[in-house]
Amino acid sequence: MDEKLRIEQLRKELHEHNYRYYVLNQPTIGDQDFDFMMKELQELEAKHPELYDANSPSQRVGSDLQSGFQQVTHRYPMLSLANTYSEADVRDWYESVKKGLAGEDFEVCCEMKYDGLSISLTYVKGQLTQAVTRGDGVHGDDVTTNVKTIRSIPLILPGEGYPDEFEIRGEILMPWSSFERLNKEREAAEEPLFANPRNAASGTLKSLDSRVVAQRQLDAYLYYLLGEQLPADGHYENLEAAASWGFKISQGMRKVHTVDEVMDFINYWDKERKNLPVATDGIVLKVNSLSQQRSLGYTAKSPRWAIAYKFKAEREMTRLLEVTYQVGRTGAVTPVANMEPVQLAGTTVKRATLNNEDFIRSFDLHIGDMVYVEKGGEIIPKIVGVNIDERPIIAQQVQFIKKCPECGAPLVRYEGEAAWYCPNDAGCPPQIKGRIEHFIARKAMNIDSLGPETVDEYYRRGLIKNVADLYDIDVQQINGDGSRTKSAQRIVNGIQKSKEVPFERVVFALGIRFVGETTARLLARHFKTMDALMGAGLEELQEVEGVGEVMAKSIIGYFHNEENLRIVNRLRDYGLQMQLAESQMAPASEKLAGQSIVISGVFQHHSRDEYKLLIEQNGGKNVGSISSKTSFILAGDNMGPSKLEKAQKLGIKIMNEDEFLDLIK
Repeated sequence: MDEKLRIEQLRKELHEHNYRYYVLNQPTIGDQDFDFMMKELQELEAKHPELYDANSPSQRVGSDLQSGFQQVTHRYPMLSLANTYSEADVRDWYESVKKGLAGEDFEVCCEMKYDGLSISLTYVKGQLTQAVTRGDGVHGDDVTTNVKTIRSIPLILPGEGYPDEFEIRGEILMPWSSFERLNKEREAAEEPLFANPRNAASGTLKSLDSRVVAQRQLDAYLYYLLGEQLPADGHYENLEAAASWGFKISQGMRKVHTVDEVMDFINYWDKERKNLPVATDGIVLKVNSLSQQRSLGYTAKSPRWAIAYKFKAEREMTRLLEVTYQVGRTGAVTPVANMEPVQLAGTTVKRATLNNEDFIRSFDLHIGDMVYVEKGGEIIPKIVGVNIDERPIIAQQVQFIKKCPECGAPLVRYEGEAAWYCPNDAGCPPQIKGRIEHFIARKAMNIDSLGPETVDEYYRRGLIKNVADLYDIDVQQINGDGSRTKSAQRIVNGIQKSKEVPFERVVFALGIRFVGETTARLLARHFKTMDALMGAGLEELQEVEGVGEVMAKSIIGYFHNEENLRIVNRLRDYGLQMQLAESQMAPASEKLAGQSIVISGVFQHHSRDEYKLLIEQNGGKNVGSISSKTSFILAGDNMGPSKLEKAQKLGIKIMNEDEFLDLIK
């Protein structure tokens, strides 16, 4: 057979086998036969690079060629759902829908709420063309390369009758089996464990090496169809059509006609969900008719036609065996309960946070106590009570430690603080590594070629002792035995590129205690240079919006520390941005001088952060709430009804995007 025809045949057959195995759960060939076919395809594609196809089944194995993620604007904003934990709230929502539809009959589609990472997939002429994360709801990351490794997501649709172009949304998940296998591997390698499948799925999908994504065996369930030419007005019917096109849709989905049927669905799955292969944390209820959805509309944050009912946390009782202690980036020492393993919300739980010394005392905890454990929001295990009747006679009361478990320094407790701290910030390993991990984070220096595991490795190898050491690392040091040339070069390139990160994010990256992302931006724009910030006094610092006495003292303390000064000066020498860009030094105009502006809604031309910057650059002030002092409201789509009502009551002008952009031209 002609090799080109053979490639086409293998691709078609492997797509079909993927669909049967991962979506229908009805394989027709064994793993070995599948592997032989895949190997043959890969060999033929290697011989014929001119026949490359981005949607070939061979692309599901991933590669290490990815360099980062591009930001994409969603065609349709991805809004979150309003949450509730009570039957009364569900009934209230049902009544509000009835009222909003003026008594018109309606159906509700009941679905599982999967605990994963939201994704939006775009298909053109039956082929996957783009996969984008939720992000901030307006913009998300293009993770198409990674999503192509998920075998339950079709690259080419096996069905028929689908629109030429459409978008389908769902959740990327890590099944319990994959999660437990991954954590066993990480435990054996002495790597930090993932707290839950959602974190593991999120971390995996954001990996810059798509081979890692392929190895971790993620899954996906799709739950909403968007486009210009959908098959039906019914959401339920559209998902049935999507299933016939090859998509994995929840089998538990049901269409109901009364609120009592809604509650029956919720009560059934509250118990049955424990038997599912993936994590769920609730039920999603949607008005089924798309035309009725449009009629009901949106609030500023969520659709009125849908609500998420969150399951109550599961509770189990187990024995407290030991209390250990972890040290964080700021030196805060957190006690951790180590318990006899117990099954809770689909996972085996052995550890739970104890928050601080006051928390331990509030329960009068003793080693050997039988404790009640819950998963808050189905994610983080926590102790919520003690069965005193089961306490052993010789049980010893838990006493909080006096010295740092990592470096031995005597712990201190600052005035007004609940936590104990290790003051040895320059010599305590978890604090040093934590500061480096903060420094490289996306919202700080955005060195996305590095991660916590890499930081830990470089620290153990003696390559880095502080954030400035990152800029001394070269390819040869990373490469070691010569097997990691490509990844080493990518890491060095990422570190060098971070020198372009703007000054305000450099301020945030320093990790000054109490200084978050927003405050760092305000400090940078107020002082304009690192030297001015370093020399600022208490009163001058408190002139900055949101900076109180405690934060101001923390900033002064940071810059009076000799080790911190050495690090900042080294960063300056390496070429990091130590002042605002010239375009930010002076306002673009004074057109908004003296005006206080509230931003509300979802925007089309720019993000909310971009509009905030434009307001500041033109002399205006961003404020979070409406008052009589508000000059005007910059309003996008779906402005909150309460804000709209208050603005009208106070007679405050509402300005749309186009009017605002014309104003500052």
